[in-house]
Amino acid sequence: MIFETERLIVRKLVTEDLAAFHKMQSNPKVMQYTTGIVKDLAGHKIELQELISKYDFVDNDFWIYAIERKKDAVFIGTVALVKDNGNDEIGYRFLEEFWGNGFGTETCKGLISYCKVNNLKKLTAFAVDENIASQKILEKLNFKFVKRQIAEDLQLSEIKYELHL
Repeated sequence: MIFETERLIVRKLVTEDLAAFHKMQSNPKVMQYTTGIVKDLAGHKIELQELISKYDFVDNDFWIYAIERKKDAVFIGTVALVKDNGNDEIGYRFLEEFWGNGFGTETCKGLISYCKVNNLKKLTAFAVDENIASQKILEKLNFKFVKRQIAEDLQLSEIKYELHL
């Protein structure tokens, strides 16, 4: 376990997450504000194995963890902590059936606490203009607007946020 919240456990991904991971990653609604890329099962199996293998790298700067519900150990999404050009960037994504339950806010609160304990000084997050739900989460958790820019991968307008810990 990496950290836990009232209703959730954040842990390392495992190969048994493949079915739920594939379901999430192959949903165009889930992916529309991220990479936009939807792969087949074989592609997601390779991606999952690559993410799992990164846990063993000493200088890993790309951490993706599973989010599961405590009450039934169901995989509901992923949370990311990525070192990007000197920034500690966070991200999250959930299976569509778990949207609107407060899991995004709860996960981010837990991640902020985890980052404080691990002596991170600042977190960065990005939200595409159309992703109002993520903007609300970040603003509720006191992330501050830094600038509007064009996302390199999606070529969509996005907001860069920062939170000083």
